[in-house]
Amino acid sequence: MKITFCGAAQFVAGSCYLIQTGTTKFLIDCGMYQGPKEVMRMNYEPFMFDPREIDFVLLTHAHIDHCGLIPKLHVQ
Repeated sequence: MKITFCGAAQFVAGSCYLIQTGTTKFLIDCGMYQGPKEVMRMNYEPFMFDPREIDFVLLTHAHIDHCGLIPKLHVQ
């Protein structure tokens, strides 16, 4: 199993963790960044992973900093 921290590193918002096993790739949360404009610009950056390869998302709770970028998974 491999865990990649894709968000919330050095920030309070933007929670997103990629979990990879031998057969599955999934996210725990997919949240928006909040704060100054420089931080919020990160919401428009490409994901660190290919969203087409994600099997499912586990959501810890429905605050925007944990779920706000879920719609973006479908767009890319």
